[in-house]
Amino acid sequence: MAELATIARPYAEALFKATSADLNGALVWVDALQVIAANPQLQQFADNPKATAEQVFAVVEAAAGDVVLPDMAKNFLRTVIDNGRLGVLPEIASQFRVLKNAVGGTSDAVVYSAFPIDAAALSDLSATLEKRFSRRLNLVVALQPDLIGGIRVVVGDEVLDTSVKARLEQMKMALTA
Repeated sequence: MAELATIARPYAEALFKATSADLNGALVWVDALQVIAANPQLQQFADNPKATAEQVFAVVEAAAGDVVLPDMAKNFLRTVIDNGRLGVLPEIASQFRVLKNAVGGTSDAVVYSAFPIDAAALSDLSATLEKRFSRRLNLVVALQPDLIGGIRVVVGDEVLDTSVKARLEQMKMALTA
């Protein structure tokens, strides 16, 4: 089977072109659909041969709840479901976000930290990381207590790991080598 990224790319590019007038608005409903589509119970229901495309669409639309899906979102969702690609929707959303960020000259960054980071420290960290990676970053903080201390930053396929855990691993490798 082809990789998810290969399957998702044409959908993400088509969605990007179709929503170029309102990328931020589209990102809201794309992110909402991504969360819904990632649900394993929904995936199981969608993969059931007895479930029709209309039934799957109705379940996804109902799960969207407060998020208003414009006609374009509904048409896109119907296309994805009709082609049996609901499981690829999270990857489509990810690639769509990358395309949107490329237009704005930004990148998404996940900062893994052992402890919560307050707003002032996050602002300083953001400025430092933007210099380091030479672009504006959309930071998201995720707690990961096993880092012990320090941070680990992931920007696309780049990783900056200054955690205590990483330093201990380096010391372990040096001592056993």
